[in-house]
Amino acid sequence: MRYPVPRSLPLLAAGALAGCGMFATTPPPADPRPPLPTYDQVAAIRAAGDREKSVIDVHALRDPGVTALQDAAKYDEQGGMYAAAAGKLDQALKLSPDSPDLLQERAEMAVRLKDFSAAERLAHRSWSLGPRLGPLCARNWQTIAEMRLQARDPAGAETARKWVGQCHKPGVPRY
Repeated sequence: MRYPVPRSLPLLAAGALAGCGMFATTPPPADPRPPLPTYDQVAAIRAAGDREKSVIDVHALRDPGVTALQDAAKYDEQGGMYAAAAGKLDQALKLSPDSPDLLQERAEMAVRLKDFSAAERLAHRSWSLGPRLGPLCARNWQTIAEMRLQARDPAGAETARKWVGQCHKPGVPRY
């Protein structure tokens, strides 16, 4: 048995759909915080070290086992295996726990793994144990600047950038 459809039903449906626009919500307000970085932060960190042409560039003597782990970690990183690279650097840090360059490399892997608080902590520790001048110092402070940007702290990032500049020790002019 078929029931007759009232003639007013299509009008009611059209009216209901037309009324939906009356209760439209306004879009949410824009986020007032600065945007998160969208570039490769580790590349920016390493570029800061590469740009630093200080007269001081300290390289520690390295245990061959530590060097092998560092090389393996670089290979893993190039293959996108960041957790494996971090594991190898952790093993190297067990052999040489106060090595500023290992701490910085591990900080960079923490950035790759999006463990930003660990990255900043490791960079601070690297700086406190390191020469506080030269390329490693610049990488330390650039890491901190990048982590401050990640935390949406532009003032902290600017302060850290100023420290990057203080890592430079000019040479004596020779004529």
